[in-house]
Amino acid sequence: MAAYIGRRLRKGAATTAVAALAVAALSASQAPGATVDDQGRRTAGDSQPTSEATADDSASATGNSPYYTDLPPLHSPNPSPSPGQSSAIGTPVSIGEAEAGIPATVLDAYKKAEAALATAKPGCNLPWQLLAAIGKVESGQARGGQVDANGTTTSPILGPQLDGNGFALIRDTDNGAYDGNSSYDSAVGPMQFIPSTWAWAGRDGNADGKEDPNNVYDAALAAGHYLCRFGWDLSTQADLNRAILSYNHSTDYLNLVLSWLEYYRKGTHEVPDGTGTVPVGRSDGNPRAIPNPSPGRTTPSPVPNRPGTSTPPPAKPGKPTAPTPTPVPTPTPTDTVDHLENAGTARLTATAGDAFTQRISTRAETAAGKAVGKVRIRFTIVGDTDSTFAGGENVATVVTDSTGVAVAPALEAGEKAGDFTVRAVVVGRTVSALDYAVTVTARAADTLARTATTALTCVAGGEFAEQVEVKATYDGAVADGVAATATLVASADGATVNDKGPYFKDADGKTVRTLTGLETDANGLLKLPKLYADDTAGTFLLRVTTTGGATLTVELTVTQPLIPIESATPSESADPSASASPSA
Repeated sequence: MAAYIGRRLRKGAATTAVAALAVAALSASQAPGATVDDQGRRTAGDSQPTSEATADDSASATGNSPYYTDLPPLHSPNPSPSPGQSSAIGTPVSIGEAEAGIPATVLDAYKKAEAALATAKPGCNLPWQLLAAIGKVESGQARGGQVDANGTTTSPILGPQLDGNGFALIRDTDNGAYDGNSSYDSAVGPMQFIPSTWAWAGRDGNADGKEDPNNVYDAALAAGHYLCRFGWDLSTQADLNRAILSYNHSTDYLNLVLSWLEYYRKGTHEVPDGTGTVPVGRSDGNPRAIPNPSPGRTTPSPVPNRPGTSTPPPAKPGKPTAPTPTPVPTPTPTDTVDHLENAGTARLTATAGDAFTQRISTRAETAAGKAVGKVRIRFTIVGDTDSTFAGGENVATVVTDSTGVAVAPALEAGEKAGDFTVRAVVVGRTVSALDYAVTVTARAADTLARTATTALTCVAGGEFAEQVEVKATYDGAVADGVAATATLVASADGATVNDKGPYFKDADGKTVRTLTGLETDANGLLKLPKLYADDTAGTFLLRVTTTGGATLTVELTVTQPLIPIESATPSESADPSASASPSA
């Protein structure tokens, strides 16, 4: 959940000099590359978000909703037992041990999400402790593990409505489906996704066929994928900072999450569901737990008194109280968007496996054609394709710049050739979508050549000693992954398959004279299976063709077997002495 940039971390009722020292100590010991300012706050060397993580509240995962601000204990998560008593476990534990305990189902969800991302996006290096840190700050680990056996929270975890009254202004995007509010959005679930973000970031983490933000397995996996966008490597401090800031645009939030991340890295342990500790302090100054409006209702968000303000005294008896006028919300940039325009993107084409050289650009405009900045544009890949945006996602949300233009992440062509669409829509407003046509062409070769020059010969009824190997190139470069076909043809200018002469064998040993589904390797090489010859002698042709039109015809020679020559027998009439030499 979120806060305001530059706001000092609130410590709740325990804001004392000791707490200030705690922040300084944590900053020095737990945040790589971080420093401490003169207020005891930690600052990061690289805390600026990427192009998607701008100051626009609605561009974050949580909509910059409030979050818990409790700091981790200064000492190790696993110190020696203290006189403190844990009612959950029934044995003496220290504060550090209690804080380090993560409810069993919640912990399992974090670890399963880490394992899934290690396979799906190994370059991201997502640690489950980062999910635990965000889960602690966002919902107190699902309110101390208040989840059922499937990982779904026993009651919805909802942030305050984001109506611009002390919070970000994000109008309803899901018709109340997730947050029960058809006027404004609220952050939802243990990882506090706003509905518009969940619409594209949601995942099914427990394989039940649903993507539920209130399920800790779904939410943890979604958070993992969200943090691994744009090819970020979370083992580097700069990318780690960017990912956390994209979740919530607040330096204080970044510092707090980094503190819990380092704390959990020092050691954690499992506690029973429902027995985890629940934080108290919150970034909006409200010490209560996250409110949970009933579905279908709009619950007004309490607006805490800010420093320097006080609650107005009640009106004196006898004097009528003037009604407070209902404030009229100031239109947001999103409210002014009338349509989307192509910002100069031509039809995109790339070869399978390659990156597209051009990126999609979309401009948001008013009815008068004026550019609109700070508007979220969602790009979605639509169609039967395995192409993705950089980082492996098929959805990306980008905020328009001051010229009203949003540039989608680079597209990467998959192995499936064909056409598909990238659709651009305005998040939070219903305007006509803008579609971009995209084509992936199959890998191709324009030249084929044998890698050997020896003649290919065989005796009838035998087998060829050498296997045919060819190399494919395209514009002189190696053509890898190119589809090929090998056929034994009857003539050089025809495509008729020969019914006699050399042949291949299939897996069952049967005669085959056409091979399909062949593909060149990473070096552009293709080695054909062994060739055999029937009892027909002569000269035969093997034709190899590839996608892209490369063709090579190879000559095969089959000879008759040699006939043994019998030894000559001397004639009976021959004079045995005829060959004798005369005596000297």
